[in-house]
Amino acid sequence: MLADASPLSILLAAEEALFAREYQQHFNENDSKPARIGKPVFLPSHTSTWGVLLVHGLMAAPEEVREWADHLHEQGFTVYAPRMAGHGTSVEDLNNRKAEEWIASVERGHRILECCCQHIVIAGFSTGGAVALQCVIRQPDAFEAIISISAPLRFKSFSANFAEPVNISNRFISTLGLKWPQKSFVTNHADNPHINYLRCPISSIVQIKHLMRRVKKDLATINIPSLIMHADHDPKVDVRGGRELYRLIGSSIKYYQEVCFHQHGIVRGEIAQQVFKKSGDFLALVRGRTDLIAQPISPVQDGSTAIQLSSARI
Repeated sequence: MLADASPLSILLAAEEALFAREYQQHFNENDSKPARIGKPVFLPSHTSTWGVLLVHGLMAAPEEVREWADHLHEQGFTVYAPRMAGHGTSVEDLNNRKAEEWIASVERGHRILECCCQHIVIAGFSTGGAVALQCVIRQPDAFEAIISISAPLRFKSFSANFAEPVNISNRFISTLGLKWPQKSFVTNHADNPHINYLRCPISSIVQIKHLMRRVKKDLATINIPSLIMHADHDPKVDVRGGRELYRLIGSSIKYYQEVCFHQHGIVRGEIAQQVFKKSGDFLALVRGRTDLIAQPISPVQDGSTAIQLSSARI
């Protein structure tokens, strides 16, 4: 339930003002989307003390997870989808951002939900899933559970795998003041071009890789209920990374689900309904509402549990 609205209103207004300022500062007619795409999403519930902090992916914006937010809100959750720094503005803005700034954006979102929720779950898609994992590692007592979907532990693309040497070359050229050409961006074959930037900064890929190394090292410290999901034919992020994340998470209450799909993006469109249903089952379990779970929970070989029964796919 909404408690003291004053601190909540102040924090919400601050985030909206920050976005308006940065959108105006970095607007580029070639890269920027309409402002409504990048605006943080807040959907309050007046009947529940549970909230979900919902984190979008790289080169995207809160609009990417809007369908998920609406679904969660219909289930009775208060939902806040923050805008990570450098997103919803321009790709040039993103090019100058660090992973720590993305994390700070999400941690501010957590403070917003603390104003109106007693129980908070963090959920994220793609890079948002990685940031969600890192937030739990940094604040182990701040969240009741985590949902990480398609977190990029292993990349498939050539450009992603060679991002770090290219980034070193770019920095070397800049440091020496040479006039040699630099490769600062690669084409983004976006699942949602009306939301995503159509170019990806090499520096951002490097930031994700560094972040995932940190996350992987500390996954064993995560001890809250965890759901890991991934598309089995994801063309951008290797599904084996999702399986590895599941194995390495320290929680004894953890779940793994593969979705039969051929794209990276699985939180919008028809396929998303399956994802929402499975994540809803997980959240019902976390809240102790086992009567809402569509399928029973069964054990898997390592002694933890899995939502899917006979296989790891929807």
